[in-house]
Amino acid sequence: MTAEQNRLEQDRNREAYWRRWGPYLSDRQWGTVREDYSTDGRAWDYFPHEQARSRAYRWGEDGIAGISDNHQRLCFAIALWNGADPILKERLFGLSGPEGNHGEDVKEYYFYLDNTPSHAYMKYLYKYPQKAFPYQKLVAENQRRGYDEPEFELVDTGIFDHHEYFDVFVEYAKHSPEDILIQISIVNRASSAKTLHILPTVWFRNTWSWEGDSQKPILSHSDNVIHACHPSLGNRWLYFQNCQTVLFTENETNYQRLFGVENHSPYVKDGINNYIIHGDHQAVNPSQTGTKAAPHYQLEIGAGETQIIRLRLSDIPDLAEPLAEEFDTTLQLRQQEADEFYQFISANNLSADIRQVQRQAFAGLLWTKQFYYYVVEDWLNGDPNQPFPQRNQPRNQEWMHLYNDDIISMPDKWEFPWYAAWDLAFHVIPLAIIDPDFAKRQMDRLTREWYLHPNGQIPAYEWHFSDVNPPVHAWGTWRIYQIEKEIYGCGDTDFLERVFQKLLLNFTWWVNRKDRNGNNAFQGGFLGLDNIGIFDRSDELPTGGYLSQSDATSWMGMYCLNMLTIALELAKTNPTYEDIASKFFEHFLYIAHAMNHMGEADINLWAETDKFFYDVLNLPDSKRLHLKVRSMVGLVPLFAVETLEANVLEAFPGFKKRFEWFIKNRPNLQQNIACLETTGNEARRLLAIVNPEKLKLILQKMLDETEFFSPHGIRSVSRFHADHPYIFAVDGQNHCVSYEPAESSNGMFGGNSNWRGPVWFPMNYLIIESLEKFHHYLGDDFQIECPTGSGQFANLKEVAIELSHRLMSIFARNEAGYRPVHGGNSLFQTDPHWRDLILFYEYFHGDNGAGLGANHQTGWTGLVATLIYSCGSVYRSCQVLPQPDNIDQAIASQLR
Repeated sequence: MTAEQNRLEQDRNREAYWRRWGPYLSDRQWGTVREDYSTDGRAWDYFPHEQARSRAYRWGEDGIAGISDNHQRLCFAIALWNGADPILKERLFGLSGPEGNHGEDVKEYYFYLDNTPSHAYMKYLYKYPQKAFPYQKLVAENQRRGYDEPEFELVDTGIFDHHEYFDVFVEYAKHSPEDILIQISIVNRASSAKTLHILPTVWFRNTWSWEGDSQKPILSHSDNVIHACHPSLGNRWLYFQNCQTVLFTENETNYQRLFGVENHSPYVKDGINNYIIHGDHQAVNPSQTGTKAAPHYQLEIGAGETQIIRLRLSDIPDLAEPLAEEFDTTLQLRQQEADEFYQFISANNLSADIRQVQRQAFAGLLWTKQFYYYVVEDWLNGDPNQPFPQRNQPRNQEWMHLYNDDIISMPDKWEFPWYAAWDLAFHVIPLAIIDPDFAKRQMDRLTREWYLHPNGQIPAYEWHFSDVNPPVHAWGTWRIYQIEKEIYGCGDTDFLERVFQKLLLNFTWWVNRKDRNGNNAFQGGFLGLDNIGIFDRSDELPTGGYLSQSDATSWMGMYCLNMLTIALELAKTNPTYEDIASKFFEHFLYIAHAMNHMGEADINLWAETDKFFYDVLNLPDSKRLHLKVRSMVGLVPLFAVETLEANVLEAFPGFKKRFEWFIKNRPNLQQNIACLETTGNEARRLLAIVNPEKLKLILQKMLDETEFFSPHGIRSVSRFHADHPYIFAVDGQNHCVSYEPAESSNGMFGGNSNWRGPVWFPMNYLIIESLEKFHHYLGDDFQIECPTGSGQFANLKEVAIELSHRLMSIFARNEAGYRPVHGGNSLFQTDPHWRDLILFYEYFHGDNGAGLGANHQTGWTGLVATLIYSCGSVYRSCQVLPQPDNIDQAIASQLR
């Protein structure tokens, strides 16, 4: 057992609370629904970045490279000033949804370099320009650009052209669960000496301004120590090196600046900003007490020089030498232990480059944990000490039960600093490899009564909890169980059963709410795929009528099979679950039958003429039409596949009896059960929406490089539509879907919905898993041309590995030394201080693999860490690619 695993065990057994402190600060709290008390619900306008430095947050805190305790009572982060900026750099800047030409987007460069599951060691890098930060230029240029142009990024302003920036590395190392060493290393990359002001800041989240009976905590100072006293957290001490001065203010709103109203206190949230930027000595408290404080360091850093600042946030008072030899020893030890832990995770045949990609992916997943606090009833009703909220159409008023107060994995703590239910089911897959306890907690939380709606719906995301996301939570739960069992040798059946029981409620909600006609053909709206269709599938259709959705129906088929699999696992110790397994087996067959035989032959979800699945438009006059967009919607049916082993049927006689009765008495539903004789009279059964014949037909399109199969994964819309856009006319207006490999040119969902061509990791990952399941049944003899038209045939396991390599190749250096993820950005491709810094984007260019969208969406793009883990262990069994000495060369071969 590694030292890190030992810490996790101590935390699990409640012997030591290693997870109490972690990177739980948001990267952006302003512009969120939680902070929106406006009448019109325009969260971006109600609380913009311009107000963030002056206005106390109600529901959370943000900062750069920050940490907090698990209830975010006490926070720590860095603040910087280069002498040229108009404001102190306390938080990351970006564009709001209305400002960006493709939606909201952070305009900073920061990197999650390392992290361990206990957060005993963490490392972060922020690149801070030495010239004035171009706030207005970024806003103006992005507002000028249209949907047909790329986003204007910070690097495009030229501010890094002459290396005039600081690399600010922040490292945390825990000496004990409550004793945290902090090292800030600042490197001047410029060719001349530069001055930097750095203010390591400690503050309390404001919990006292909203209710009259809340006790206010206090910070005070003496002899290079800031003492933090909190009514529930207790006492902490921040030890620091000699500095110019120590500045104190209050974490309270500056009403005078924002609203022209007299302040309650002369010391307000932006007091330290006003002292540093404007020289306002009246803005900070001379008695050196408050709820926000920072030692102020003014450093003159020579060209290429590194200077270091050390601090220590501890529960131990009166440490004699807090920053001396023990500091060095602990920091080095935690770095070594992090190396040891990830050496345990990584396969031996991985090279240094691909290991680095995997480790940064894991680091990103761990850094994007966030304290998420949102009590809908309190938010709707307002606080005793504040005016009653006047809202025209309050969000989420049907979610009065929702009470979120947890550490949750975010998609991206700047662009999406709120959990998204279906994203989270993908996050837990790589998280389960390094921290199965945290992964299990995530799935458990989503299905607890203070999240799950009484009607059984899982909350989608804070902008609209009632939106419908794909039902992937049974899949995520089962995969966590499998991964923990495989790596750590034990399966947590208590967790499996606890979540399964709640998912029964959710499954019932789907059946009652989204099967409009009770015919097992489902609706669901956009289902996370945003603008992939002709119309906004969550809105009223311009034609009237409704859609029967290929993806919604397939997701429900997958849901049935996931629940069937879990039920059979639980039946090993509780025979009652055999009955439940039978229920999901039968329901799956009805759904599979609806997918293939709904209505008349020419208007099934399966279009026989095209050999592909489409959505079906049901018009008010009872006519039904295919919406013939070759998209991911037609590939989702692949996900509904499982095999039943002969020994499983023999182990559960009750289930076997009902299984055989159903086959005998429902012969019209047998088409989606395949039977393969194995040994003697035993047989392996395949349950799938797509039979082997249709599978080949779908894969011919999916593996065609002129359609779905890009050098870097499966495109979300076929490239066929580049030259053959699909057009549907309604009332004289043409609705069109064409192939768009990068950002969307469509304004649907605020202009940041991009499902018309790019590569998305979660869907690709599910395709890989599905191919592996089909291979388990069909074996090596089932061959498919890969790529289509190449004359090269492969079995489905080999196709899955080929697809895995194409996805991994996005991040790995190719033979020219370039990473496709960096696209045409020469700074990232060639500069030694940038080229090995990996950003895990939301999605990727459908032709060249360049990263697009949210650039820290490690949440589901972190699945690349799982692919690397899997390919590292099975790589040499793959015969699709040539067999080089290491995986990097195999990946590079894909880029030629």
